[in-house]
Amino acid sequence: GREKAVEANPSVLLAHRRNYFLPLSWARHPNNTPFIEAGNSPDDSLKQIEAQFQISLKTSLASGLISSKDALYLGFTVRSFWQAYNSNISSPFRESNYEPEIFWITPVPWQILGGDAALLGFGLSHQSNGRIQPLSRSWNRLYTLLIWERNRFVFSFKPWWRIPERSKVDPLQANGDDNPDIEKFLGHFEFGAVYRKQAYEYSLMLRNNLKTDANKGAIQFDFTFPVQGRARGYAQYFNGYGESLIDYDAHIERIGVGILLSDLL
Repeated sequence: GREKAVEANPSVLLAHRRNYFLPLSWARHPNNTPFIEAGNSPDDSLKQIEAQFQISLKTSLASGLISSKDALYLGFTVRSFWQAYNSNISSPFRESNYEPEIFWITPVPWQILGGDAALLGFGLSHQSNGRIQPLSRSWNRLYTLLIWERNRFVFSFKPWWRIPERSKVDPLQANGDDNPDIEKFLGHFEFGAVYRKQAYEYSLMLRNNLKTDANKGAIQFDFTFPVQGRARGYAQYFNGYGESLIDYDAHIERIGVGILLSDLL
């Protein structure tokens, strides 16, 4: 319903993923290695508590391309990690990840696992942290997106194929692959499940590389709840690899609480 309203008004933007601000976000073991590689003193290490926020928007580019109900979207997501309480190093933004993407989505008449409705999508995504060597991280993906509903649940399955990049001879050169082993840590797919009951929403995200000898991935739990009026609270737990691009190969365990600006359902 919201998407159809936007198609009639191209000046309006929709929420894409969750939009939120977590003023308190605590990591068990912050990854100091990139911070020190940037020339900072080991004595000025990262603090465990920082702030985090995400802004994610999309707009409809076209509709009715193949059927009367399909649509083409342009999306943009930025997620930032802010050492707001670390005055020893002037409270910097430790890392920001930017992800523009273009994707097409359409309803499909499939009953997946007894579900009620289903959507199929295809997209192209570029994600980077906008930094120079040796801290530059980026990758490009083609992905398929399958979403289906059953009762109060919404499930999603998003497999992707990374577009290959040229190998680097020198890690400091500008052109080439900044993170050739990223799929070992972020895997080849993402699975999501969302459950909403009354004013409460619970969600799960899973990633895995499906390797038995060097199994790596990530899990994230989210809980959103009413606070007052339209304001909603948000709690987030993450454990695994790929929380951010700068930490793609570092194991991070983090919990955060804050305010939700837009929910998934």
